[in-house]
Amino acid sequence: MLTAIEALNRLREGNRRFATSVRSLDTLMSQTRRGEFVDGQEPFAVILGCSDSRVPVEIIFDQGLGDLFVIRVAGNIVAASQIGSIEFAAERFGTRLVVVLGHTHCGAVKATLEELQRPSENQSRNLRSIVDRIRPAVEGLLMTDLRHEPDVLAQQAVRANVRVSANHLRYGSEVLEHLSQHDGLLVVGAEYSLETGEVEFFDGIPSADAQ
Repeated sequence: MLTAIEALNRLREGNRRFATSVRSLDTLMSQTRRGEFVDGQEPFAVILGCSDSRVPVEIIFDQGLGDLFVIRVAGNIVAASQIGSIEFAAERFGTRLVVVLGHTHCGAVKATLEELQRPSENQSRNLRSIVDRIRPAVEGLLMTDLRHEPDVLAQQAVRANVRVSANHLRYGSEVLEHLSQHDGLLVVGAEYSLETGEVEFFDGIPSADAQ
């Protein structure tokens, strides 16, 4: 199994290929090897990403079958089921890199900002549950001058939400915290740009490996 840093570099390399419209032959051929994964899997990274249709994780990292353990939920929020899924992958498969992946122009983050600025009366309780998980990450930004700059506010809110989710994973799970302290698990935050196709890893990156 790859170390966290080796896995991070593999994701970076895959994203560079995607952003420059190059596909790996191994990725293209992975579907012909699907029989190899019937009895097991060894994903080298766990990605907690947004459900947005413009951010298909395996594609933007140019990875194939069996490479990534992907959890997608609107706003890349962290709830018990997401934590449990990540714990499962880390313990069962030995995966040592966890990436919280946000993206520019995130609809869930935008909806949360709108709700905080102009509360609605008929929002469904299910949608509100997503808003309530994003709220702590972004409401402080509305107390600053950023509230007068909606585009900058939205950009900062996406990253703030990623940081909060990543910290929740680092310190909200005894399993993940133990693996981080004793067995090389790394939780990092990243943002995918819809405009460029590039992923920037900006949170939790060891200084020697920062971009």
